[in-house]
Amino acid sequence: MMRRILLWLAVLLPVLAPAAAQIDQMPKVQARLIPDRDTVAPGGTLTVALEENIRPGWHTYWSNPGDAGEPTTIQWTLPKGWKAGPIQWPYPQREQVGPLMDYGYEGKIWLLVDLTAPAGAKPNTEAHFQAAASWLVCQQVCIPEDTTLNLTLFVDKNAPPPDAIAAAEFASARAKLPVASPWRIRYAMANDLMLYVKSPALAGAARPAGAVFFPSQPGEIKDIAPQALGFAKDGPVLRLVAGAKLHKVLDGVLVLTSADKSVQALQVHAIPGIVPPAQFNDGSTLSFALALLFAFIGGLILNVMPCVLPVLAMKALALASHAGAERSRARAESFTYCAGAVLSFVTFGLLIVILRAGGNAIGWGFQLQEPIVVAALALLIFAVGLNLSGVFEFEPVAVGGRLARRSGLVGAFFTGVLAVAVAAPCTAPFMATAIGYGLTQTTTVVLTVFAVLGLGFVLPFLLLGIWPAMHRILPKPGPWMLRLKQILALPMYAAAAWLLWVLAQQVDRSGLFAALVAVAALGVSLWLWGVTRAGKDWVRGAGALVATAGIIGALYSLTIVGRSHAPAAAIASNYAGIASQPYTAARLESLRDAKRPVFVDATASWCITCLVNDEAALSRPAVREAFADKHIALLVADWTNRNPEITALLQAHNRSGVPLYLYYAPGASEAAVLPQILTEGEVLKVLDAK
Repeated sequence: MMRRILLWLAVLLPVLAPAAAQIDQMPKVQARLIPDRDTVAPGGTLTVALEENIRPGWHTYWSNPGDAGEPTTIQWTLPKGWKAGPIQWPYPQREQVGPLMDYGYEGKIWLLVDLTAPAGAKPNTEAHFQAAASWLVCQQVCIPEDTTLNLTLFVDKNAPPPDAIAAAEFASARAKLPVASPWRIRYAMANDLMLYVKSPALAGAARPAGAVFFPSQPGEIKDIAPQALGFAKDGPVLRLVAGAKLHKVLDGVLVLTSADKSVQALQVHAIPGIVPPAQFNDGSTLSFALALLFAFIGGLILNVMPCVLPVLAMKALALASHAGAERSRARAESFTYCAGAVLSFVTFGLLIVILRAGGNAIGWGFQLQEPIVVAALALLIFAVGLNLSGVFEFEPVAVGGRLARRSGLVGAFFTGVLAVAVAAPCTAPFMATAIGYGLTQTTTVVLTVFAVLGLGFVLPFLLLGIWPAMHRILPKPGPWMLRLKQILALPMYAAAAWLLWVLAQQVDRSGLFAALVAVAALGVSLWLWGVTRAGKDWVRGAGALVATAGIIGALYSLTIVGRSHAPAAAIASNYAGIASQPYTAARLESLRDAKRPVFVDATASWCITCLVNDEAALSRPAVREAFADKHIALLVADWTNRNPEITALLQAHNRSGVPLYLYYAPGASEAAVLPQILTEGEVLKVLDAK
């Protein structure tokens, strides 16, 4: 510690020597001992305050002085059997001196110490104490000072309590002592050190106007770095810059200042954990305008994701059927499709807001974590495939051109709804960042982000409606359309099969069997409906009755899927050709404590982007060899089924959905975040980085 003082003086004294020469020789701190009462009973305890009356412009130091300095010390000379407790430090303040940041006190402070008499202290006697106090007091220069103070107390079995004035003064001094936090406090390393207090009250009506953290040990944070206060949904988050000596447990004092200037100091005993995303008001986080831009670009890119292309191709085919003489109808259908898609995005965002307000940890794609939703979507897409194959035709009875036109618009609207539904397994670049930002904001901001995401998604068809000349690029209607329609049924069947595969990861055998029965019942029912449409009235009636019964049976099978149990989680697996373990925060912490490099893959069976990345990057021989050579532990955070711990991991990195790829190098204070679209070269580059 003394070396730090000498270094500090060596840096500043040459510059400030003229000022130092003008400093008078009078003490800068006046000190005295003040007991809360003069008499104590045998075995009793009283409190003594070391009062430091500090000259204006000067300061003394807290137990951790910060970048430079020395705390006050007291060496007691006590009567036999008496005990003196440690100094009880009031919360400090930040004292910037040039390029350094100190933690200390100005004005008048009381440092409290408890003195305890021995049980065998003789009554009606005096006890004499001596306190050798020393401190460093600084302004532009630092001056060590010391004094020896004496105190006499009386021992009496009938010791009176402190008088009212002394009680009030000591109560005021104790009010400045940190208290145990009533809320859980944890920290995490992202780009910065994030300190999180889980307290919805402090994120709501009792929101503090300011916060400052003082670490108990030097070197745990960069003292001179600014501290930014932000707010997550369930509490305040303080952004700090980690120091070179950050311990596993972060101890210190968190000083919260209310809007009415009242102050509360909390003892911090923070352990590593998940810190939710927070919004800061210092301009360093994603701005609202940039979030909207990211949402728009992400929605536009979403059009080329493999889960969406079959539906868009189907819609393009419908628009092509109106090319030429029916351009006005094509424009109307373009706008209606856009309305259905944008409204679906907004509804989806509102549903997330409502569920999160109820305490659910969810994000983008959350509906595919529900097996009954996955099964229902598989049935819907299978039915669309059968319709495209010509197995059945479902067209409302048209009476006149106006009703036919209305039917087309209804179809366009629900095509937009379907496109959004099948887009949920995909997360496009830029999109996750925008949604992650939105979900930390107000409901209005969330809905705005989702609406702009929808506008980006529908842009191609919106241009078709706004710019009629674009219809010229659409081919003329002809026999080719029937063949293309049948070809488009193939990716629909593939999508339905993929959803059933996803379902197999979520439910037990009985649930999967019920889903297969539902698919079979639906297929037979729709086929029967189709083949009886051209028959006599009684044939059509009988066919409709049997088909309806089959559809009801399929829907009943879905309820069995909803009641089925999830399969048991694997303890370890061979994932992408690499030995892996399921992700837990505790397992990640254990591996990092052992200085193992760790790669975290947040994925889901219903995430097509994740599956593509697995094949294109993680399964490549060079990547597998790099994992083996470097002894990298692979943790798979499988979000196929709802998992609050994985949701918290995503939120800690401002993501609302998968994929998310994190690499923790040995000894690294934070994870490297990989792109959402992986390449073999990108993975190897991150693994080889020093």
